[in-house]
Amino acid sequence: MATSNYEGKKFQGNSASKTLDDLTVEEALQININGKPFTITMRTPGDDIPLVRGLLHSEGVINDLKFNPDIILKKENEDGVLSVVNLDIPEEKLGRGYTNSRSLLSVSSCGICGKIELEDLSFMGTIIEEKESIDIGTIHSMFDKMSELQQSFQKSGGSHAAAAFNSNGELLSTMEDIGRHNAVDKVVGDLIHQGKIKEASAITVSGRISYEIIVKTFKAKIPILCAVSAPSTLSVDYAKELGITLLAFCRGDRATCYSNPHRISIDNINSQAG
Repeated sequence: MATSNYEGKKFQGNSASKTLDDLTVEEALQININGKPFTITMRTPGDDIPLVRGLLHSEGVINDLKFNPDIILKKENEDGVLSVVNLDIPEEKLGRGYTNSRSLLSVSSCGICGKIELEDLSFMGTIIEEKESIDIGTIHSMFDKMSELQQSFQKSGGSHAAAAFNSNGELLSTMEDIGRHNAVDKVVGDLIHQGKIKEASAITVSGRISYEIIVKTFKAKIPILCAVSAPSTLSVDYAKELGITLLAFCRGDRATCYSNPHRISIDNINSQAG
C-alpha cells in the first residue's frame, strides 16, 4: 500500500488530542545490475518496474530505448514490499551512466540515494536524549519568524527554507534554497561556523519530511524537527528510533506530533491524549 496509519498527538489552540493519520510510505529500493549492487533509490512502493526503467533511462545507464530488460524480484521483506531488484543488461546496452552510480540525479536530493547496498544505510550514534521542552506556541512563532525571512520565496515562490532556534524560540540561523535538503545543510553549516550548533533545540522546514532530513537533524543533534507539510512513514520510524521529536502539518495554530511528544508542552492544556 502507498500509505500506512500512524498515531499522533494533534495540537490545536490550547488543546491536544490523539489522531490517526495516513502517511505516505517511504522505503529503500536497491537496484542490482548483472548480479552486482548498483545503487539505491528511495520511493513509495508500487510501480517499481517503470520506476527502475525510467531511472536507468534518465541517468543514461541503458542506452537503447528499444531494450527492456527483465526486472527480477530478488528479495522481499515480510510485508511483501519489494526491496531489491536485479537486472541482466548486456555490456553493449550499458551507457555512460553505468560507470558512476554516484552521478545519479537522485543523489542531489536524497541522503542515501546513490549508496550501493542496503547495509550501507545503517549508521552508529547515540539517540538524542535531550529532555527540555518547548511550548507549542513557541513552535508556531518559529514558523512566523522563518516565513518573514523567506525573501527568495516571497519573490519567486520557488524556494524552500529551514531555520534553527534555541529553546526560547530565538532565531539562530535561517537559510533558503531550491532544495529543502540543501536548506537544512546550509543551516547546520551556518550553526557550525557560528559555534552555535549546541544551542539549537529545534529546526523548522518549509516542506515535507523524509528520511534524509531526519538523518541530517540527528547528526546535528537537534532534538526537535518541525515541518509545514507531511512526514513519510520512514521519517516517523527513524524519528522514534533516534529520539527526535517530529512535528508536521504546522500551520496556523495546528500541529501534529508523531514521535517523542514529551518535549512539547502547552499552556492551559485541555488534553485527551496520554
